[in-house]
Amino acid sequence: MKRIFLFSALALLLTVAAQAQQLLTPSFGFSHKKTSYVTLTDGTVITGTLKDVDRKKGLIEYVNIEDGEGKKNKLKAEKIKLMYLPPTAFDNMVKATDFIYDSQKWTQQKLDQDLIGQGYIYFENAKVKIKKKEMSLLMQLLNPTFCDKVRVYNDPLAKETTSLGFGGVTLAGGNEKSYYVHLEGSKAAFRLYKKDYKEQFPGLWQKCPEMKKNYPNMKWEDFTQNIIDYNTCAK
Repeated sequence: MKRIFLFSALALLLTVAAQAQQLLTPSFGFSHKKTSYVTLTDGTVITGTLKDVDRKKGLIEYVNIEDGEGKKNKLKAEKIKLMYLPPTAFDNMVKATDFIYDSQKWTQQKLDQDLIGQGYIYFENAKVKIKKKEMSLLMQLLNPTFCDKVRVYNDPLAKETTSLGFGGVTLAGGNEKSYYVHLEGSKAAFRLYKKDYKEQFPGLWQKCPEMKKNYPNMKWEDFTQNIIDYNTCAK
């Protein structure tokens, strides 16, 4: 009886662990009280309080940080290599379940596991293909704990399939209708649409032939699990 209970408990834990790995709900609001961490392309690290984020067409153009000495730094997005921005208190509460991850997964990533665990939002400078043009943009990474071979960035202009909101704040984000996706070895991230997923599925996961067999329906709803499986399958 005890053995059955232990096996059941183990199965439940494995299920919870698998479900805990998910794409994060994109964040657009950040705390102006907690510490932000910004690393520039020249290696300079700026630690301070976020004052403002300037956007154009949804994409970050400037980040305004006041450091510990009271100096205000207006930083161009193109000069920022990566940054960790703190969520608002409400956003952090909403995202609480998003950060129930296996801490061993963090050691495989070149990210600050402590800040990610606290709910910090991670941005990095990435090459993105927009139409036929490649651009370097500051992108929000949505799978910071399982991005070994596939990095998924928020599409600022994407629409959600479903969501539950209160007072203009998203409480439970639905599946986004598009993401920017970067596969290991490729030059730039490309925009992947929900409506095109079934058509692009074979080419997207071509380094892992088992994917098509394991997911014959090629559903957009399985996208997160597809990434997790691909990380362990692709050579």
